[in-house]
Amino acid sequence: MRKALALGLATFLLAAVAAGQSRGLKVFVSVDMEGISGVVDVEQTRDESRDYPAARRWMSEDVNAVIAGLLQAGAGEIVVNDSHGSMRNLSPDDLRPEAVLISGSPKQLAMMAGLDGSFDAVVFVGYHAAAGTPAAILDHTISSANVARIAVNDVEMPELGLNALIAGALGVPVIMLSGDATTCRQAEAMLGTGLVTVAVKDALGRSAARLVPMGEARTLLEDGARTALRQKDRIRPYRLPAPYRFAVTFLTSAKAEAGESLPGVSRVDGRTLAFTAGDVVEGFKLLRALIALASTR
Repeated sequence: MRKALALGLATFLLAAVAAGQSRGLKVFVSVDMEGISGVVDVEQTRDESRDYPAARRWMSEDVNAVIAGLLQAGAGEIVVNDSHGSMRNLSPDDLRPEAVLISGSPKQLAMMAGLDGSFDAVVFVGYHAAAGTPAAILDHTISSANVARIAVNDVEMPELGLNALIAGALGVPVIMLSGDATTCRQAEAMLGTGLVTVAVKDALGRSAARLVPMGEARTLLEDGARTALRQKDRIRPYRLPAPYRFAVTFLTSAKAEAGESLPGVSRVDGRTLAFTAGDVVEGFKLLRALIALASTR
C-alpha cells in the first residue's frame, strides 16, 4: 500500500513538473516609445503628428522582434503593456498573436500595469534616460512638462529604475532593456551587468542620433531577448531597503505647491516634495498623484 502511494505521489510530482515545463516561462514586456528604433524627435511620439504613424510601426516591429526571441528561449506566456503617452500606440493587428496586449490609460501602475508575482521576468523595450541626462534621446522622467528629478532613498530614479523597483517588490527581475546607448549604460549602472541591453541608436544630442540600421536593430533585439531569458537567473530583482523615501523635484515652485497639503507630504524646498512609504507600490501611486496635481498648475 505504501509503495503504491509513493509511486502515485512520484507520478503526480513528475506530471506537475512536466506541466510547468510545458507552460513555459511567463514574461512581462513594458514598451515605451522614445527609445524605439528610428525615433529621435518628440514629434514622432505624438499621435497628432504626421511622423507618428511611421514611429508607431517601428514600435510594433521592435516589440515583435523581442517576442520572437522570448519564444525561442521558452516563453509560454507574454504580456505586452503599451507604456507611452495615451498607451494606445501599439495596434493589436500589428502585434504577434502569441502575445497579449494591455492597452489604454489611466492604469494604476502605469507602465507596469498587469505585472504580478506570477511572472518570471520583465523586459523594457524602447526606454529612455532620466531627465537631465546629457546625450540621451528625449530624456525625461514620467512628465517632461512637470518633473525635474525623482529620487528614492536618495538614489536618482529614471523611469527604468522606478519600474524595476515595482518589479523587484513583486519578486520579478528585469532581464533586458532596449533604448539608446546612454540609456543602456544608465540601466546597467543601476540594475547590474547581468542585465542584457540592446542599443538601437547612439544619441548625438537630445533630438539627434546615429541609428542602427533597422534590420540589424531587429536582429539585435531578437538575439538579446533570447539570450536574456535563457540566462535570467544571472540577475536578481532590483530592491532598495525599506522604508522608501520618495522625493520629487518639479520644474516650478507652483507645481510643488499643488501637492504640498496632502497628508504625509512635506515641502523640502521651493520645488521639492517628499514623503515616506513602507511599500514601493503604494509610494509609487502617491508619487503619480503628486505629478498629476502638479500638471494642473
